[in-house]
Amino acid sequence: MNQGEWVTNRIGEKMKKIVVATNNQGKLKEIKEILKKYEMLSLKEVNCEIEVEEDQETFEGNSKKKAQEIASRTNMPCIADDTGLCIEAFDGWPGVYTNRFLGEEATPKQRNEAILEKMKNLKGEERKAKVVSVVTYCENGQFIVARGELEGKIAETPRGENGYGFDPIFEIENGKTYAELSGEEKNAISHRRKAIENLEKQLTNK
Repeated sequence: MNQGEWVTNRIGEKMKKIVVATNNQGKLKEIKEILKKYEMLSLKEVNCEIEVEEDQETFEGNSKKKAQEIASRTNMPCIADDTGLCIEAFDGWPGVYTNRFLGEEATPKQRNEAILEKMKNLKGEERKAKVVSVVTYCENGQFIVARGELEGKIAETPRGENGYGFDPIFEIENGKTYAELSGEEKNAISHRRKAIENLEKQLTNK
């Protein structure tokens, strides 16, 4: 499959094919809803089983590495993201290590418990945090990088069932945790949505 391959949609418009560095259907759906001018394909749909190690020091570094390696392997433009929780009192920790600061085998529940234990004596504004998402588009070795952030704080106890990762302990401005929001509510304010919308503007102006 050649890089920059185009397909024709139902109404005769040409759409560029882009592989998204995920097999997560929720993430793919969110990206498709914004980047409607392109045909977005999962790794599975392009028969790519590559597992890119996230060993960079920044969200930008990880997302660029994933996008570049998958674009090279599939010979297609690629979109990849890296997301993490940044706690103000700890200078942005766990940041890029959000999913692995307790080791690769730790569960989300164990990671959340470790964060809550580390913050047990912090109150109010001391619990401020944000979620950062960086999305990178790679084509022919060239990059477009976009960033989105969602401000909030770390809840004192986990709440909510509609989420994964740190969602049950990340509380937004309205007092609900991310895991207490509906899918529609999450998509409306999502850090990833902000990053993808930023990316869409840059792609349009490309």
